[in-house]
Amino acid sequence: MARYQQGDARAFDTLLGRHYQSVFNFLVRNTGNAATSEELLQDVFMRVIGSARKYEKRAKFTTWLFTIAKNIVIDHSRKQRFRRHKSLDAPLGADDDRSLGDSVKDDHPSVMADRRYADAEFTARLDAAMSKMNEDQRMVFVLREFQQLSFQEIAVVVETSENTVKSRMRYALEFLRTQLADLAEGRA
Repeated sequence: MARYQQGDARAFDTLLGRHYQSVFNFLVRNTGNAATSEELLQDVFMRVIGSARKYEKRAKFTTWLFTIAKNIVIDHSRKQRFRRHKSLDAPLGADDDRSLGDSVKDDHPSVMADRRYADAEFTARLDAAMSKMNEDQRMVFVLREFQQLSFQEIAVVVETSENTVKSRMRYALEFLRTQLADLAEGRA
């Protein structure tokens, strides 16, 4: 980032290459939609460009980057509350967690179809449970479990104390444990 601040445009390509996938994954986990996450990802890196002069190395670059991503997710979430039409990725009905896109038949069978189905089912259940989770708890869970940030780094990103972060993580894990309890029982 220091090189980019000094005018080295190629340094931004390096930053983008290093952090593109992890920021995208963070956005997908918080929005539940890959297309929306692509748009938000552009917003994140545009804000990095726009804020480059203001960046000071007080914390790790990734902490600053995920703070920007978190703020963009929050802004997006606030805008979505006022949206009138359901997303095509929204569940089909009360008894059916699948979206319209999920209901399209897969014409490409695979040797690993059973495993893929089980993984897809777990991922869908986890995503559905996470979508019901308190926003603050989901943010902490995603930063910890999918981005591997420390509790201290998460505290900086979400602008709260480390103890509050740990508490939110505990509540997030308890919530997921209750939401996914039937999956654990199936393994026993």
